[in-house]
Amino acid sequence: MQVFDASSMIHAWDNYPLRQFPGLWEWMADQIAKKHLVMPDVAFEEVMGKTPDCGQWLKDNHLERLDINNAVLQEAMRLKGLLGIVGDQYHVKGVGENDILIIATALVYQAKLVSDEGMQHSTVIPAKRKIPTVCAMPEVAVSCVKFIEFIKRSGTIF
Repeated sequence: MQVFDASSMIHAWDNYPLRQFPGLWEWMADQIAKKHLVMPDVAFEEVMGKTPDCGQWLKDNHLERLDINNAVLQEAMRLKGLLGIVGDQYHVKGVGENDILIIATALVYQAKLVSDEGMQHSTVIPAKRKIPTVCAMPEVAVSCVKFIEFIKRSGTIF
């Protein structure tokens, strides 16, 4: 199962338009139908807010949206502790609350994460880390790839 971050879905929608890449979107719809591609509720809501037509396409294709349940919230609290985030004091250049919930969802469901946020090479202050850098922490260890890598790993020919 692949848990998608809003950044990857929006990146795909913006860079691989449905009318020009119908085979890709047919395959994505098939991945959704097979439950191989899912999104946490918070990521889906971000997509709806930023790219409503993409959100509608996801709805029309019956995307499974993962609830933020107690297990996800507990994991999110652990992640916040690892990053030194106290309360709602997120660093402007680091992960936000939704990002933490998305990573926690991937952990709870033991899923791979697809995120198009940039990888940081050196971040001394843990609270400044973005999704891929948090995922790469040994205490987190979530496989995190960009959308194009997700496509390449599928081996699908379009």
